[in-house]
Amino acid sequence: MNYHDVAISLGWVAVGLTVWGSLAQFLRVRAHGIEGVSLATWTLFSLMGCFWISYGIDQRSAVIILGSLLVLPLQVGVVARLSPWREPAVLARVALFAFVASVMPTLLWGWSGGIYGAGVVMVITRGPQLLALVRTRDATGVSVSMWMLGVAALACWVLYYQNAHLWAPFASTACGGLASLAIALLALWRHRQFHAPRVEATAVAPA
Repeated sequence: MNYHDVAISLGWVAVGLTVWGSLAQFLRVRAHGIEGVSLATWTLFSLMGCFWISYGIDQRSAVIILGSLLVLPLQVGVVARLSPWREPAVLARVALFAFVASVMPTLLWGWSGGIYGAGVVMVITRGPQLLALVRTRDATGVSVSMWMLGVAALACWVLYYQNAHLWAPFASTACGGLASLAIALLALWRHRQFHAPRVEATAVAPA
């Protein structure tokens, strides 16, 4: 098996990991409710999923199409649980942001412009979580394993795009992956900080 075959296989692995991560998040919302779940973020995920499906159709890539098509129902399912009809202003702002970030650059500069815009969106959506971890030691509710799963999926996507010489999605996905990795490592550090005082207290406690 040559590198090309390996990269194609990694593309399908990326699809599987993407579906797995989205399904886990969907089931978590079903089991634990919508507290802390952002309507704006999940609506943006859904809209950007449609954008990536369109890009995959243009590239005639089943891997890219299915990477977003299979998770789109899960994303829409989460949005539906957030009662989006009650907050039309949020939907309008998110739709406008998605248009300005990805659709407009595509119209002006072609798919590459739109995909670079999508990369900016990927980083921006991770910004609030990253800033929260920087500002506070409390990482309760932040799953390191889920973020690392996302990093693994994005790494597979990066290798797939590199093999296909699709440099715009390669760069955008790499930036998203680095942002996710930063969150995972910072969350791991915060979890260890949170538990360290308890471990030390137990160690010096009298028998």
